[in-house]
Amino acid sequence: MLAATVLAASLAIVTQDQVALRAAPRDSAQQQTVLWQGDSLEIRGEKGDFLQVWDHRRERGGYVRASQVRSYAMDHESAARMLAVMGFVRDTAGAEALGIGHTAAFLKAAPADAIGPDAFDALGTLADRLARRASASRGRAGDNVTAAHLEVAASYGVVMESFERDGRVQICYNGEAFRRVMALPKSSDQQRARAALALTRHDCVNPELSPTNRASLDAWRMEVLQRVDTSKLPEHLKNRIQMRRAGVYASLAFQQARRGESAREAAEQAIASLAAVNKSELTEDDAYAYSDAAARAGAIRWATATPLKLASGLTVQTRAGQPGETCVSLSDGKSKTPLAERCTWGIVWPASATANPQRNMLALAVQPLDGWRELWLFRQEAQGWRIDVVPPSSNGPDIGYIEFAGWVPGGKQILTAREVRLDGRYKRSFELLNLESFQVERWADKPESLSAFYRWQDPVWKKLTLAVR
Repeated sequence: MLAATVLAASLAIVTQDQVALRAAPRDSAQQQTVLWQGDSLEIRGEKGDFLQVWDHRRERGGYVRASQVRSYAMDHESAARMLAVMGFVRDTAGAEALGIGHTAAFLKAAPADAIGPDAFDALGTLADRLARRASASRGRAGDNVTAAHLEVAASYGVVMESFERDGRVQICYNGEAFRRVMALPKSSDQQRARAALALTRHDCVNPELSPTNRASLDAWRMEVLQRVDTSKLPEHLKNRIQMRRAGVYASLAFQQARRGESAREAAEQAIASLAAVNKSELTEDDAYAYSDAAARAGAIRWATATPLKLASGLTVQTRAGQPGETCVSLSDGKSKTPLAERCTWGIVWPASATANPQRNMLALAVQPLDGWRELWLFRQEAQGWRIDVVPPSSNGPDIGYIEFAGWVPGGKQILTAREVRLDGRYKRSFELLNLESFQVERWADKPESLSAFYRWQDPVWKKLTLAVR
């Protein structure tokens, strides 16, 4: 047997990936298992360039090269060294497991009065970034390394949640460390802001939640965001909080309207939060978040409007259909039966109803999903009235809206504004839409770049829309 010298250090943290744990202190010895960065080992001795260790996670012992680990004595002095390493790797991409291992060791070695929000802020940041990397790396090169890092994180009690979204697996950190940051009185405003943003991510809301649970979650997300004092934040962080508030308020408004409650206040708050964004201070990284917030707020904006009597004499009425269903009927005040009727599980916004001067067409906004608003077109034909549904995109429900922007004389075209997420990118367009094929004949990224908008844009649309901002 090898004579092992007991070291003062009692803990070793693996600093590299695919480190071999061997049966003897030589490179030619049998490999017991493979270790990954962040794995912690109990040091029981040394032999030359090797340390004799015990792996509690895998319940086996062996030898590792001393150069492939960092050794620590579990005392207050070592806690300061761990904190220094933790601060270094906190923002180092790919070193999340190593940082989590050092944070766990620091929380164990440091005195109670030395443990503050910094450690939990770092732990949450590392875990959240690891979850993002795991979601992005599915099926790609390096996926096995990320999976191993997730196992290392799980061994320290870091909990990840996973669910399916858009045909892929979404992995999210459960946010326990960020909740501690929000609860600790010594947390700085910036730490609270970062924690709130991580805890309220839109892409980490499970799409399978029931309406009741989703409403409760949105209310909690808004409560978290409201606990952040934005007055002392730098502009870029203030913008991120306001953009997130806009999106969460929009979701709250949708859930309230879904329950038959007034959604006006929440929708107004969504629009106000979007307006509070300082666009001159938006970073390149925030362009996507701003478009996302604008699309969500734009989809719910009709909740702030009051239905007006249509000068054309056409009226839109709603009635309850099957449980949870709303039926929309169009009448002219003369016929006893509706001119047209259609039922939907979505939210009908009667305030959006607008008819053309000839009284043979009417546009209506209907929102079937949170952040997704469609355009219903009622049209009179020789056989009677028909209803066409124009979605923001043919790629399936995601985030976006399409809205009426003006009637074009002749009855064969209308003006529309559209803002939608396509393949992970947002596109905003102002369009001339053919009513026979529903194909876009011409479009521009600004209304002033399309001559039809000069002549035929609707003044009410121009006043209320969020597409022009």
